[in-house]
Amino acid sequence: MAPKRICIVGSGNWGSAIAKIIGHNVKQKKFDDKFENEVPMYMYEEMIDGKKLTEIVNTKHENIKYLPGFKIPENVIAIPDVAVACKNADVLVFVLPHQFVRGVCKQIVGHVKKGAIAVSMIKGFAITDTGIELISHQIKDELKLECAVLMGANLATEVASEQFCETTIGCKDAKLGQMLKELFEAEYFRVTVVDDRDTVEVCGALKNVVGIGSGIVDGLGFGDNTKAAVIRLGLMEMIKFAEVFFSGSKSETFFESCGIADLVATCHGGRNRMLGEAIVKSDKNVSVRVLEKEILKGQSFQGPRVAREVFGMLEKRSLCDRFPLFVAVHKICAREMNPASFIDCLREHPEHL
Repeated sequence: MAPKRICIVGSGNWGSAIAKIIGHNVKQKKFDDKFENEVPMYMYEEMIDGKKLTEIVNTKHENIKYLPGFKIPENVIAIPDVAVACKNADVLVFVLPHQFVRGVCKQIVGHVKKGAIAVSMIKGFAITDTGIELISHQIKDELKLECAVLMGANLATEVASEQFCETTIGCKDAKLGQMLKELFEAEYFRVTVVDDRDTVEVCGALKNVVGIGSGIVDGLGFGDNTKAAVIRLGLMEMIKFAEVFFSGSKSETFFESCGIADLVATCHGGRNRMLGEAIVKSDKNVSVRVLEKEILKGQSFQGPRVAREVFGMLEKRSLCDRFPLFVAVHKICAREMNPASFIDCLREHPEHL
């Protein structure tokens, strides 16, 4: 069997960190017959000090905008045309903001190799006329291929620093799951494979909403006890949401890295926690979009978009009363609710009844 060609679709903070792992792994002698050595990486072209970002990455082997200070293996090649990057790829690793997935997929329809598979590392939901859609389902429907997911307590800078962590792959096919484990696993990046794919992905999207909530209590000056309450109540809403909208979810999946571990990491160190704190400390007339530009310098907060999408689904099904934390986070992000009222939301949560 010919070695598989890997393509990374996306090159931001997390995309560059995972490129570091994949680029290193495919060069390992034990994988000579499994993976091709060259790894194309789709990169949206930007100009940095008069130079193309792709050229900087391909010469300095560093993403100086989104992951500065970390070397990317020389066999990872940045390509500004997604259709060219994906040509002849056997495995497409999607790692870009969820709002761009549909547009990117439309650009590569007809360019995807027959029999190729995808892995989504994207934490978010898509909204359709019928409601919420998982990103992996969107990729599968647009490109007509199988799509696994990878989610976990994986803050990009810590992964790039090779600090030990765990992650979860959700994959229905055990053989495929083992191949992906070999592709992604490193001494400092340990992989568990489960077949509860949809729940793994739901965890990855919803934890960002709870992360904003933890930042709100930080901004209000509350301590670890209050944050622990946010984490517990947020986890309960995550489990309940999966039960309502994605039947068949397994409770044990919430205890994998994609679940409680990712939730704890996000609530203590993620960018969405940072946003929650900034919302409290900034003027009420400053929008999330403005804060995003000030704090992330070109990247996106996924939490507010997911919170808005979740709120729309809850409102449509008249379920807002059952998910007060999710609802409050959305309204605070939209500047429709005083952040100080968030504590009342926690105090009066239905889990206490």
